[in-house]
Amino acid sequence: MIKQARVGIVGLGSMGQRHADLIRNTGHGVVIAGADIAQTAREEFEQRYGITAYSSHDELYEKESLDAVIVTTPNKSHETAVVAAFEQNINVLVEKPLAHTLDSARQIAKAAEASDAFGTVGFHSRFMPSATALRAYVERGDLGNITHTETNYVRRRGVPGRGTWFTSKEMAGGGALIDIGVHVIDLTLYLLGYPDITHVSGTTRQEFGNREEYNYLHMWGEDTSDGSDFDVEDSVTATLQTAQNQTISLDIAWANNGRYKRDISLRGTDAGATFDTKNGDLTLHESRHVGVDHHVDLEITTDSPDSKQEQTDRFLSAVQTGEPLEINTIDEALTVQRVVEAIYQSSEHNGHPICLKEGTEINAIEEPIMLG
Repeated sequence: MIKQARVGIVGLGSMGQRHADLIRNTGHGVVIAGADIAQTAREEFEQRYGITAYSSHDELYEKESLDAVIVTTPNKSHETAVVAAFEQNINVLVEKPLAHTLDSARQIAKAAEASDAFGTVGFHSRFMPSATALRAYVERGDLGNITHTETNYVRRRGVPGRGTWFTSKEMAGGGALIDIGVHVIDLTLYLLGYPDITHVSGTTRQEFGNREEYNYLHMWGEDTSDGSDFDVEDSVTATLQTAQNQTISLDIAWANNGRYKRDISLRGTDAGATFDTKNGDLTLHESRHVGVDHHVDLEITTDSPDSKQEQTDRFLSAVQTGEPLEINTIDEALTVQRVVEAIYQSSEHNGHPICLKEGTEINAIEEPIMLG
């Protein structure tokens, strides 16, 4: 076991600095240097942390001896930074999503398979204790057979800074779905044991971000656009079907004229569960006969540590021991990317189902069944 993992950070904006702070809070690693193409970001990072910031990831990898790298660049830049790290056998934690396109995600997965290093993807919600508890209940069979899951991540007004890379299809690969949607898609599939997805259908919409007058109270980032260059979706509705004939409904939105929703509800044959993915509240639902028929809603109370801190600790501990994490793997993130791509493809074909069965292309569109 190495004493402390020597870590580099690629992408020195607010998320890169957040990761630097997380590493400072753990005894498993130390930030050696960073890299960013923006001079202002480099200067701010050097001033704040007192360490060197390079102008490219290639320079960082060449000049520093690294055990691990954390990549927090815009989605389009994930591939080059991550593949280069794997080629030098540097362990990688890359922020979600895996990439901006499915093809790019496949290149990352290919590089990971050929490398002696391991990779993990920043779906930090899995590290919430209540998520771990719910997964254990599902594995133990307490809920019976899970037949349907309802997954929501809907903001009242939550479009990121318009005019930033978040609202550029070229840079991000999409909008609400690939930004916040991937979090709950991954978490839902994790809770279900990552079943095989066979069919996907969905509809994307652009209703708010392209308005010149977009009314909001708060915005993540600076609103530097009037919406005329907003070319991504701000809401998505989709349905997934698994090989076990389970269904998953997705409601994802950066903005809507309704209430805020951020939860996952599992419906099982023996019990159900509602998981608030924002604050970690978990409730189990049962119906019993004890004296009389009645319903039981059981609230589960767990500890509530910072899930991103837990993710950092687990990743760097794995780097120290040389034992790859078995959670948040590159292969799982590639599955999420395939689902995202299938939803986009379905929307482009008026919501027609996309077949994801093994051995078929992602854009293989099945003919609808005609009822007599």
